[in-house]
Amino acid sequence: MGTAERHKALSDSGTAHVTAQRDPEAPDRDIPADGGGTAAYEKPAEEDASRTAAEMRSAEAGKKRAAQEQPYHYRPLWVEEPARRRRLPDPVRTSAVRAVLIIAVTLVQAMVAFLCTMAGSWLAFPMVLSSVASTVVATWGALDVWVTRQVWNQRNGVVSTPSSTARALRRERRRARRQARAAERTQERIRRRGGAGQLSHS
Repeated sequence: MGTAERHKALSDSGTAHVTAQRDPEAPDRDIPADGGGTAAYEKPAEEDASRTAAEMRSAEAGKKRAAQEQPYHYRPLWVEEPARRRRLPDPVRTSAVRAVLIIAVTLVQAMVAFLCTMAGSWLAFPMVLSSVASTVVATWGALDVWVTRQVWNQRNGVVSTPSSTARALRRERRRARRQARAAERTQERIRRRGGAGQLSHS
């Protein structure tokens, strides 16, 4: 056995020893070699899953915290609308409410009187009499509303709106006044010019 053959045998045995040591490992890092490598590569997947779950929990907690920090928007129970008509004065409103109550009682009495008359009850005659009296009082209440309204308007003033005829007359008067003022100004200018001319000639 020569020196070259010994050197070749040593190199072959060293290569075999290195290959034997590297056999458990995978030739490529992406492909596991045996069961030990598979377990090593399952651990990062579990960590990613746990990390994803933790991120989702933190995102949900952040949403809940943001919802709690936002101010509550209370929706009103009703919406106020501007009144179409002006509010009635207090005396007029009081008389109107009184008249409405009296009229309602009168209608109830009339209905009871009619039903008692149809049933032949002894209460029909008293109810008819009370219905007639209530009708008189209800008529007085309705007239009281009108009288109270007129009195209040006379005492506190009536908001008058000029008609189209009154507006036309006012426009004509204003136009006549403007024309008269313009004529007066023209006459004054003529007089001034004439006086200035006389002074210059003299």
